[in-house]
Amino acid sequence: MRVIITGGTGLIGKAVANSLAHDHHEVIVLTRNTNKTSGLDGSIQLVEWDARTAKGWGELADGAGAIINLAGESIAGEGFPPSRWTKARKIGIVESRINAGKAVVEAISAAKNKPDVLIQASAVGYYGTHGSEDITEDHAPGGDFLAQTCVQWEAVTEPVEKMGVRRVIIRTGILMSTKGGVLPQLSLPFKLFVGGRIGDGKQQMPWIHIDDEVGAIRFLLDNKNASGAYNLSAPDVLSNAELATVLGRVYKRPSFLPAPAFAFKLAFGELAMLLTEGQRAVPKRLEEAGYQFQYPKAEPALKDLVVHGK
Repeated sequence: MRVIITGGTGLIGKAVANSLAHDHHEVIVLTRNTNKTSGLDGSIQLVEWDARTAKGWGELADGAGAIINLAGESIAGEGFPPSRWTKARKIGIVESRINAGKAVVEAISAAKNKPDVLIQASAVGYYGTHGSEDITEDHAPGGDFLAQTCVQWEAVTEPVEKMGVRRVIIRTGILMSTKGGVLPQLSLPFKLFVGGRIGDGKQQMPWIHIDDEVGAIRFLLDNKNASGAYNLSAPDVLSNAELATVLGRVYKRPSFLPAPAFAFKLAFGELAMLLTEGQRAVPKRLEEAGYQFQYPKAEPALKDLVVHGK
C-alpha cells in the first residue's frame, strides 16, 4: 500500500514511516527539506512540498491507500527552552495546520482513485483544560488557544468525507519518547536531583508511549470501521504529582521538590499551560474498537523508554 505522510520528518512521522516501511509498504514523506533523511528508513521516498498546495506531489495521492496528515509548526517550538506564544507564533501555528490540510484536500479532490483513508492529526488540547473527570471523544471543545487551534485543524480536512474518503482524527496526548517531545524536559530536573510536581500537581496529564502512538495509528489505518475522533492516550492517566513520583522511581531520584507554577508562567507565558494545566482524556473509542495497549501503565512505559532509548 502506498502511504503519504505529511510531517513525516517529525517525531511521530518518523516512527510511523519507519514502521510502515519495515512492513514493506511504499512510504512517501512530504517535506520542505529533502535532506532531512536522518532517522528514516532508506526505502522511504522523500518528496519536496511547500506545505501549502498539492503542487509537485498531488498526483501521488491518485491510487494511494492512505494519507497521514501530521504537518504543522511545533506548538512548543524547536529545541529547548520552549518558544513563547507571541502573536506571530500563534499565527504560524494555526496557519501551518490550515495550509497543510488544504493541500491534502486539494490533492484528494484531484485524485481519480482516491485514498481509502485520511488520518488527521489533532491533540487532546481540543477539549481545553478540566479537572479530574474523564474526558471522552464526545466532549465539547474548549475555548482557549490550543483548543481552538485543534478545532480548526480538524475541520480543514472534513471535506474529504463528502468525497467518500474515510477520515480518522487522532487526538494525541502527551507523547512519551526520549528522542523528543516533552519527556526530555520533564525528566531533566529529576536527573539533576531537583525533580517534583509542578504547581499543586493536580493537573491531569494524558500520556502515550511512542510505540502505542504508532500502534494506534496503524490499527486505525487498517480498521475499515474506524472513523471520527479517537483519543490517543493511555488508560492510566496520571496527575502531574503522580507522574513526578513515577519519574522519580524510574530515574532513581528524589521527587519531592515542587516547581511553582507561576515561575513557568513568568518564563513561558501562555505556553506554560502545556505543563500547568491539563485534562483527563481517556481512550474510550480506541479501546472499544479493540486496540490493545502495549504500555497501559506509566511506570513500565517510562522504564522501557529510558532503558531502550526510544
